[in-house]
Amino acid sequence: MTDTKEITLAKYAGFCYGVKRAVDTVKKIKAENPDKNVYVLGELIHNAQVIEELKSFGVISLDILPEKGDGICVVRSHGESPQKFEQIKNAGFEVYDLTCPDVKKVQQKAVELVKDGYYLVIVGKEEHPEVSAIKANALMYGDNVLVAGKVEDLYKYADELKEHKNIGVVVQTTQTLATLNPIIEYLTSVSKELKVVNTICPSTSKRQAEAKELAQNNDLMIIVGSKNSANTTHLADIAKKYTKTIHIETSDELSNYEDLIKTSSKIGVTAGASTPQNVIDNVVKMLK
Repeated sequence: MTDTKEITLAKYAGFCYGVKRAVDTVKKIKAENPDKNVYVLGELIHNAQVIEELKSFGVISLDILPEKGDGICVVRSHGESPQKFEQIKNAGFEVYDLTCPDVKKVQQKAVELVKDGYYLVIVGKEEHPEVSAIKANALMYGDNVLVAGKVEDLYKYADELKEHKNIGVVVQTTQTLATLNPIIEYLTSVSKELKVVNTICPSTSKRQAEAKELAQNNDLMIIVGSKNSANTTHLADIAKKYTKTIHIETSDELSNYEDLIKTSSKIGVTAGASTPQNVIDNVVKMLK
């Protein structure tokens, strides 16, 4: 690699408020309860390095909730269904809710729309734990709820949506406006009344806008973070529209792209909301 490279690190790369709060709080819970089992239902955040670090502290991720257990069970930042909260309590765990405040707001808005008689459309990935929890909370108050990951997902519900007339929309916190806007345009054509609550979190919006700007001004973009992280993959999708882009989880993967890096004089670097600072620093250090 040459020494003439211009490397720009995004201002908003790395942990967002919700993720930092979750990670710091889980460490604190374990430190204050050294003799108790501390579990997280699922992965606290989508980052393998953080999960391994928490494991070294004695915090264990549970893939499946046992029928009987003891100690503390943390609900991760993506949230859970009301039914799952009950299951955790009934299993004998002490529940600690670390649902991200921004995700809580989406759940609350979804419930409000259903209670007010709107047909609810959740914009997001059906299989994502955040979306599953939003949907489960909304379904407690009505049956007219569906998830759309893209505008095409709505076409088969056209008659149903037209018949209902009043449609409400909430959005997965890590979604993009590029996904949301075509859905709004389509729903406008089939509804008498459309109420859209843009619940993309501010951190996500800033991160995505900065990724777009960096991509427009660099020969190569490097996106750092888990391949399972929705917000990180969205950053890569945005950057790809404007310049060459690679998505890596750690600095170890940079060697796979050595030729591409050598031929790029201006490199932009950003990272998902669940990517630790030391992982980002190692990438920048290796590039330099």
